[in-house]
Amino acid sequence: MRWYAGLVPGISDTERQAIEAGTVWWDRELVSGRPDWDYLRGLDIQPLREDEQAFIDNEVAELCSMLDDWEIEHERRDLPDPVWHFLIENGFFSMIIPTEYGGRGFSARAHSEIVRMIASRSTTAAVTVMVPNSLGPGELLLMYGTDAQKSHYLPRLAAGEDIPCFALTGVEAGSDASAMTDTGIVCEREHDGQRQLGISINCNKRYITLAPIATLAGLAVHLRDPDGLLGGEEDLGITVLLVPTDTPGLETGRRHWPSGLAFQNGPVRGRDVFVPLNAILGGREQIGQGWKMLMGALAAGRGISLPSLSAAGCAMAARTTGAYAALREQFGMPIGRFEGIREPLARIAASAYVVDGARLLTTAAIDLGEKPAVLSAIMKYHATERLRAALNDAMDVHGGRAICIGPSNYLETSYRAIPVGITVEGANILTRSLIIFGQGSIRCHPYLLEEMKAVENPDHEAGLDAFDAAFWKHAGYQLANAGRSFWHGLTGALFAHKPKSAGRLGRHYRALSQASARLAIVSELALATLGGALKRKEALSARIGDVLSELYLLSGAIKRFEHEGRPKADQALLDYAFADGLFRIQESLREAIRRFPNPVVRVLLSGIVFPLGAHRRLPSDKQMHAACEAILSSGATRDRIGRGLYAGSEDDPVGRLEHAFILGQRRDVLMARIEQAGGQLETAVETGILTRSERAEIDAANDAIRSILDVDDFAPERLTGRADEADRTEQGQDAA
Repeated sequence: MRWYAGLVPGISDTERQAIEAGTVWWDRELVSGRPDWDYLRGLDIQPLREDEQAFIDNEVAELCSMLDDWEIEHERRDLPDPVWHFLIENGFFSMIIPTEYGGRGFSARAHSEIVRMIASRSTTAAVTVMVPNSLGPGELLLMYGTDAQKSHYLPRLAAGEDIPCFALTGVEAGSDASAMTDTGIVCEREHDGQRQLGISINCNKRYITLAPIATLAGLAVHLRDPDGLLGGEEDLGITVLLVPTDTPGLETGRRHWPSGLAFQNGPVRGRDVFVPLNAILGGREQIGQGWKMLMGALAAGRGISLPSLSAAGCAMAARTTGAYAALREQFGMPIGRFEGIREPLARIAASAYVVDGARLLTTAAIDLGEKPAVLSAIMKYHATERLRAALNDAMDVHGGRAICIGPSNYLETSYRAIPVGITVEGANILTRSLIIFGQGSIRCHPYLLEEMKAVENPDHEAGLDAFDAAFWKHAGYQLANAGRSFWHGLTGALFAHKPKSAGRLGRHYRALSQASARLAIVSELALATLGGALKRKEALSARIGDVLSELYLLSGAIKRFEHEGRPKADQALLDYAFADGLFRIQESLREAIRRFPNPVVRVLLSGIVFPLGAHRRLPSDKQMHAACEAILSSGATRDRIGRGLYAGSEDDPVGRLEHAFILGQRRDVLMARIEQAGGQLETAVETGILTRSERAEIDAANDAIRSILDVDDFAPERLTGRADEADRTEQGQDAA
C-alpha cells in the first residue's frame, strides 16, 4: 500500500470534486473489457409524452416559423420582440422547472428534441433557450436551492418574470476555476434599513450568455471571511450567489459579439456589491461548495444542450449537402456522382447518424436519473468536433455557394457558430486532454477509486484491509483483460462477447468488446507505469480518452439502429460508421502506445493489444458509396436523419432547397424515361414520351434548381452602411 500511495497521482480538492461529480453509467461497462450488451439492448428509450409532443408540434413549430436567420443575425443582431414575448409566454425558459413551480417539467429527451428543432432554424434562438434550461441558474436551484429560494425564484423563472444568467468565467480564471479572483467578503452593512450580515462582491466576469438582458445572475465568487464573522476559517472557497441584476454596483447590459452571432452575451461586473447572506445558493450549508455544484449540474446539462445543437447541425448539413450535391451539375452530371464529393458526403451522413444516436442514448440515461459526468464530457467534445468536421465538408461541397453571405445562405451562421460550441462549457482541448480520461480512468474503474480512498483512510488498519481486498480484485481484473485483448487479437475477435440473437450485428458487438478489452489494459498500464506523471502526459491520456469516446459513440449508433427496428435501409450507414469508428479506435491505441515513455512497456503493450498487427482500414469505397446514397436520394434513411428538424417552407432557403430536391428527383425519373426511349427533351411531348404536364414538371424543376444555385448580391451602399433604412429594407426583400 505504501508503494501504491507513492504511485497514484495526488488529487487536489478541485479535482476530487470534479471526479466525484455526477454518476457512472454505461461508461463503466465500456472500460470493463466485457460490456453488458444485454443491458444496452434492453434499455428503453422512452417516447415523448403526449404534452411534450404537442408542444413540439405546436409551440416549437410556430416559434420556428417566426424565425428569420438573416434578420436575426445581420439586421437586428437580436431576436425580434415578438419572438422574445413568444418564448416567455409559452414557457420555453421553464422546460426543466417542475410543474408545481409553474414550469413545463419536460423530460431530458423532450428538452433535447426541442433544442434540436430550434437549432435547425436559428442558432441564436437555440442558445437563448438552452441557457435558462441549464445552469441558468434554474438547474442549480433545483439541485441545491433552499425551499425559500425555490419558492421565490422558480415560479418567477417559469413565468419569465426573471431572465437568468450564470456568471462563472472571469478574466483570470477560465478552465482553472481555482484561480478565480472574483471575491466575496463577509461583512456587516446597512441593508433595507437595518444592520445585516452579508457579502461584498467584487467581480469581473465575461462571456456570460443572456447577461445583457438578465434580471437574475448566478455569481460564482471566492468567498472569504477575514473578520471571522461566521465563526470559521477565513478562506471559505468557491460559493454561488443569487444576485438580482438591479442590485446597486452590479453592471450588466454591455454585449460581447461572439463569432459575430446575435445571441445575448456580455460581461457582468461589480464593485462593492452588497447582498445579504440569504443570497448564498443553498444557504450557509453550501458555502464553499460552488465548484462541486457546478460539476454536478454540468454532469447532466452538458449532455443535452450542445449535443442537441450539434446533432441538429450535423443533420442539417447532411440533408442540405446531399440535396445540393444531387442538384448541382458539373461536366454533365450531378456532383454527387464524383468520388471526390462522395467521400465527404459519406462522412457527413455518418456523423449525423452517430451523433444523434449518442444524443438519444445520453438523454435516456439522464431520464433514468443518471448524471453521467464522463459521458456528458464525451458528448460535449465529440458532438461539437463532429459538427465542425461535417460543416467543413459541407462548405467544401457547396463551394462558392456557401461563402457568399446573404439571406439564401443556410450554412453561414452554423459555420460561424462552430468556435462558440468548441469553447464554451469546458474548452474542447481541456476536455479531451484532461477530463475524459483523467476523470473517467478513476471514476469508471471498478477498483481504482476504492483503492485511493483506502490509502487515504486515517484508520490505517481499516484502510489496509480495504486496500488488500480491492488490490487483488484489481490484479485479477487486469490479468483477465490482458488475456482477453491478446486472445481477441489472435482470433480476430471471433470469440469476443456479443449478445444472443445479435444476428448480423454480432460482428459489430464483438469488435466493440475487443476494443473495450484493449482500452482496459492500455489504461491499466498507463496508470501503473506513469502514476502521477500521467497528468502531464496529456497527449497520451487524450488518445486513451478518444478510445473510450469512440466506444460510446458507436454504442449510441448501434443502440439507435436496434431501437429503430434494424431498418435494412440504414445498415450501410451503420456499417460505414463502424468501419470508420473502429479504425479511429485502432489508430488512437497505436498512438497512445507510441507515447509510453518506457520502451519495454511499449513492446509489451503492442504484443498484448496487436499480437498480429493492426488490420483495421478506413471504410472501403463500396461502403463509402453506399453511405452517401443515404442523403443523395430521397428515402427512409434520409427521412430518419432529418426527423425532428424544422421542415421549413418555400419562403426560406432550406425550404426552397428541399422543394427543388423533390422536384429534381421527379425530373430525373422523367429524363431517364426520355433517355431510355432514345428521344430528346425538346421533342418528347410531340413523340409521346412525355405529357405536357410532365414537360411542365421538368421546366418547374429546372427553374427551382436554378434559383437555389443563385447567390445573394447587394448594392454597394448596402455593404458600406450608407443606405437609409427604407433602402435596406427594400434591398433585403429583393435579395430574399
